[in-house]
Amino acid sequence: MYLRFSADTNGMQNESPFVNQLLIAMPGMQDPNFSASVTLVCEHNSDGALGIIINRPMNLSLGGLFEQLNLEDIDSTMAARPILDGGPVATERGFVLHSPCDAFDHSMTVSADIQLTLSRDVLESMAKGRGPENSLIALGCAGWDAGQLDEEMLTNTWLSVPASPDMIFKVPFEQRWRAAAGELGVDFSQLSTDAGHA
Repeated sequence: MYLRFSADTNGMQNESPFVNQLLIAMPGMQDPNFSASVTLVCEHNSDGALGIIINRPMNLSLGGLFEQLNLEDIDSTMAARPILDGGPVATERGFVLHSPCDAFDHSMTVSADIQLTLSRDVLESMAKGRGPENSLIALGCAGWDAGQLDEEMLTNTWLSVPASPDMIFKVPFEQRWRAAAGELGVDFSQLSTDAGHA
């Protein structure tokens, strides 16, 4: 699986048409890692692609993560927020999607409205209630080898729609799969489960 986060691309725009797209799993998706998932593509190049699933809250809160990192003076509102299951790759690593901020060590630009950061400093800032205006924290990510995502798109594994800050940060998690499809005028209740491929 592809996992080469280009942390030195802060401020640069990735030219791939897949970047900043939401991949919406078709109803026929057989892989349980991605069934009914919505995944933001953060990086895509000749080596592969990296994305974060944005609609799968885990039974974990940020407070527990902050405690594991021995952070102090924790903001109680931030501590209560859920952590998401970002995908089956690198599940021990934290990935933070957030609104633009120049303050962190290892960030990359996904779009004008969204950045992805892996460094501890963003979590330290969030723990104190001084983090980015909008944020989402996930453990793990989705990864595709070279050419794999392109092939999956050709075989109708996914629907694709441009990402929006509202979908990433505001829409309730349990509504995102249908809401994202709805932006394309698609009603999954009207589709056969045979439409997608694993």
